[in-house]
Formats: sequence, structure tokens, C-alpha cells
Amino acid sequence: MSVRTLCLAILNFEDATGYEIRKQSTEGKYRYFFDASYGSIYPTLARLEAEGLVTVREEAQSGKPARKVYSITPAGRAAFIAALSEPVARDTFRSPFLLVAMCADQVGPGAVRNAIDARLGYLREELGLMETMQGECPNEATRFILDYGRTCVAHDIAFLESNRARLEEIATGPTKDLPQAAE
Repeated sequence: MSVRTLCLAILNFEDATGYEIRKQSTEGKYRYFFDASYGSIYPTLARLEAEGLVTVREEAQSGKPARKVYSITPAGRAAFIAALSEPVARDTFRSPFLLVAMCADQVGPGAVRNAIDARLGYLREELGLMETMQGECPNEATRFILDYGRTCVAHDIAFLESNRARLEEIATGPTKDLPQAAE
């Protein structure tokens, strides 16, 4: 997915400012698809406007500069559907937790316990957020993806809970091939 497709996706469902698009892509319901920075969103919106895929209107705000609100055009909606019809790229998954797990025998049991606890806390928070969104969602397709996400997160939690002792045991083992600290 690209920033272009993300912007069109959000605007497909509702008009938004660049700030709102950024917030939705990092904290809101679109954060599960693609992360976009302000530095990429605003140039993308300008290109989309130049191509006639979005329109922009200014809305006055009391005591603040006018805000630019973007709307998708019919041509933008067609471009969005065309982008979704292209072959889907592989999902990208990055996890700082897994780096700690990979080095469990080097970081020790305390760091591993803390990492597991933090990961479980994050996953439970994420699960709760998805359950809240599920209750507020009138769209059947969105409910499907929330079910998918909840299932994945629930399996992550179950795996960590049932395999925690295994990783903690690895962390208590002897360290190997570690550089010696300079004295």
C-alpha cells in the first residue's frame, strides 16, 4: 500500500484534513494498514488534487488559520478501486519484542519477563480497542477485518501465555559468545 492509496481510502469513507488523515493512520482505525508521516501526506494530497482525484475546501476556524478539508472525487474513487484491484503485497510485520526474544539468552530473565509483560499488555490493550470498535461499527466488511484482527491478537496472547516459561528458561541459560565488558 502507498500513502496515495491510504489517503484515498480514508477520503473514500469521509472528508478529512491532512492532520486527520495522519491521526487516523497512526492512532485511528486505519493504523492497521499503513503508517504515513505528515511529510508524505501533504505532498500526496497536493498531487491528488492536481490530478483531480480529490478536491479541497477551506473552512474558517475561530482564532486559527482556515483548515483544508479534502474530499474524494469520482475519479479518485475509481483510482482507489483500481489500486485495491492490484495484487496485494505481503504484510509487513516488525516487532521489537521479537528481537528481545531472539536474544533472550543474552539479556537475561528480568529483561525477558519485562518484554513479555509489556507485549501482553500491548496486545490486551489492542484487543480491547478492537472489541470497542467492533461494537461501534455498522459496516459488515469492517466487522470482518476486526474479527480477523481480534483472532490474530487473541492467538498471540494465548501463545505468549502458554510459552512464556519456555522463553524465560532460555533467558536463564548460560550466555554464550558475549563480548567481555572492558574494565
